[in-house]
Amino acid sequence: MDKKRVVIVGNGMVGHHFIEQVLALDSANDIRLVTFSEEDRLAYDRVQLSHYFSDKTAADLALVDEVDYQQAGVGYHVNQQVTAIEREHKYIVTAQGKKIDYDQLILATGSYPFVPPITGNNGEHCHVYRTINDLKAIAASGKNSRVGVVIGGGLLGLEAANALQNMALETHVVEFAPQLMAVQLDEGGGAVLRQKIEALGVHVHTSKATEKIATGEHCRYKLIFADGTELETDMVVFSAGIRPQDTLAKQAGLTVGERGGVVINDQCQTSDADIYAIGECALWNNRIFGLVAPGYKMARVAASTVCGIEAAFTGADMSTKLKLLGVDVASIGDVHHDVDAAQVFTLSHDIEQSYQRIIVSKQGDKLLGAVLVGNVEQYSQLLQLTLNQQPLPTPPSLLLMPEALAASSQLTASDDLLGDEAQVCSCFDVTKGHIRQAVVDGCSDMAELKTITKASTGCGGCASFAKQIMQTELAALGHQVNHHLCEHFSYSRQQLADIIRVKKIKTFSALLTEYGSGLGCDICKPTISSILASFWNDYILEPQHVGLQDTNDIYLGNMQKDGTYSVVPRIPAGEITPEKLIILGQVAQQFKLYTKITGGQRIDLFGAQLHQLPQIWQLLVDAGFETGHAYGKSVRTVKSCVGSTWCRYGMADSMAFAIDLENRYKGLRSPHKLKFAVSGCTRECAEAQSKDIGVIATENGWNLYVAGNGGMRPRHGDLFASNIDSDTLIRYIDRILMFYIRTADRLQRTSVWLENLDGGIDYLRQVVIDDALTINAELEQEMATSLSNYQCEWKTTLESPQELRRFQHFINSRQPDLGLAYHTVRQQRTPMTWPKSADSIAIVNITE
Repeated sequence: MDKKRVVIVGNGMVGHHFIEQVLALDSANDIRLVTFSEEDRLAYDRVQLSHYFSDKTAADLALVDEVDYQQAGVGYHVNQQVTAIEREHKYIVTAQGKKIDYDQLILATGSYPFVPPITGNNGEHCHVYRTINDLKAIAASGKNSRVGVVIGGGLLGLEAANALQNMALETHVVEFAPQLMAVQLDEGGGAVLRQKIEALGVHVHTSKATEKIATGEHCRYKLIFADGTELETDMVVFSAGIRPQDTLAKQAGLTVGERGGVVINDQCQTSDADIYAIGECALWNNRIFGLVAPGYKMARVAASTVCGIEAAFTGADMSTKLKLLGVDVASIGDVHHDVDAAQVFTLSHDIEQSYQRIIVSKQGDKLLGAVLVGNVEQYSQLLQLTLNQQPLPTPPSLLLMPEALAASSQLTASDDLLGDEAQVCSCFDVTKGHIRQAVVDGCSDMAELKTITKASTGCGGCASFAKQIMQTELAALGHQVNHHLCEHFSYSRQQLADIIRVKKIKTFSALLTEYGSGLGCDICKPTISSILASFWNDYILEPQHVGLQDTNDIYLGNMQKDGTYSVVPRIPAGEITPEKLIILGQVAQQFKLYTKITGGQRIDLFGAQLHQLPQIWQLLVDAGFETGHAYGKSVRTVKSCVGSTWCRYGMADSMAFAIDLENRYKGLRSPHKLKFAVSGCTRECAEAQSKDIGVIATENGWNLYVAGNGGMRPRHGDLFASNIDSDTLIRYIDRILMFYIRTADRLQRTSVWLENLDGGIDYLRQVVIDDALTINAELEQEMATSLSNYQCEWKTTLESPQELRRFQHFINSRQPDLGLAYHTVRQQRTPMTWPKSADSIAIVNITE
């Protein structure tokens, strides 16, 4: 019997996904697939297109190659445009005159970029941002340009702006609407996004209608706006939206929408039952879906129908999480819901420049949508609550706090409220049932789960939830859940810490030889380096350790986004002499560094180039400064108020005690960074309860708080002990920190560690105060050993000519690379302005 021939017009991401689905469903091999690509290549990942300007090649972006299609029996034609459909006789015609018969036809023609009808829009250096060939043309123009303008401030427009930034062009974004990303974000979210993008050096112009592109006076072109202003540029990139590519459908007489798009039913069939439309060319329920995830869902429905399996497209979630110009942005559900018919809660953080807004049903029982800019940590949980319409905590405003969300949400992997039909991954329409079935069929790790189900391979927002479901199902089936650190070590981080401590292993190579395999990776190397440093505190740039470090530790400084480094000397408890303060100012002035006083009472110097670091630190070390370890997973600062020395409310000398604590624990390496604070009274000016270790003076001694966190996952510390003397408090801190170092997971903050500790704060008290495990003497001795090996890593480095060779641009020369250009913008920030909110909106402002 002849095979049914299915022809796919368009070999983009959606067209290729259709092919994958048919190949998976057509077990009887009854279908012959033939695909046409108008481009000169087969399908590639258009979502990652901007990486073409940084770390990806065209080959890296490819989703398939000719060998793959040949082995699967898929016919393919590249560089061939389909120009006509002969519906009566069921064949298509290409621009080369080729005719191909079909039994069923799939239109996956996608969309084309809209270029506004502006006079002068067809210049040699005017481009669109859509294909790899478009990017090649943009790159060619960029080589001979100094300034670039993107017309359009939506998703693709900001991606295009990122590309121009990567080419080191002065970059401008021109948007007709009053804000960026008007479709995905509300006004407040757009304002924060604009501020963060402008801080990166991109110039944003909103409410601008471009009327003409004329010859420039200083650049190739100048944009003339409707308000009479002008903007000069050497290159223009249009990214002002997309239009469905429906020309072929119109010529064939298929029904199209009033504003474009091939009309389809729930099975993705057009007005001709043998012709389907999927992706951005398709109009379902009078809607065009401009994301790849809905296109994939259409492809699965069409593939199922073609294979004789019942399926229906019922719409798609348009939630998305992405990084634009280094800024995290997420949009969930309906972000423009009528505020009069809902409850709206907004959290703005002025210091961290983040914005979070949730829209809740009027009854407060369902999450309708959310906008997250700058801090998208809650994306996964909020997405699941929206997708599966789970009950919310009371009050719903708790959703703005991650720890409250985790504690209050009824959405868990094992909860009966979440059935098998519940959607986990909206990008690939993966349900809880799909994940459970994969585990039943033998899947036991995330890499395999991603391959089988595609879960978390899109935006990645469902990764932790998918893993939780997998591990819950594995445990239910009686399997031991794998907590191995990585493929090179069949042990958890805690087990490796015990091995290193008990066996007194001092190097990574010794541990790998006896307990591991292979060569190691980016997970196990820095993790084991941290464990080794915690127990033995060797100089981290010793030859046996240096290969384990990440960039920050290798160069003893935090690398910033423009490639320069920050210099952060230790200023214990924020106390500094006038002489040292002058030195910092002189160094900053000499090397033209940006200076900032941090929340941890230190002075950060930003913008140092690699070869300048030893010069800067030599001046600082000579002046009596030490490294502040801002680059390491270690004790950072001990913040303090002025205490009884100056304050009329102070009950104890918090300044002196904070200095003692910082000098005691400086250099201590741990699973994650550690911050302390000491307040001289319960007025809490040092914010001790938001620190990993918090100390507050009382009339009768000190109160000790543990596992607080004032960062992206705010948490008040738990009161561990009250009214204790200084010596007892230090003993408790020694034991707590070393117990944390022994038992915490990789990159686990103390806040998460305590929450996951079986028995919680009560158990920690039993271990530390009651010595329930009879290990307190060991913990104190281990801490003493580690602290006794302290050294200022910069002082040691400056004394080693061999190590100083690391801080030069060329292996065989100490000369700097004068061709390097840095684009960090150092300007006075303007205060953030916010729109007035309706009565239904609760505004919570967090400041430090």
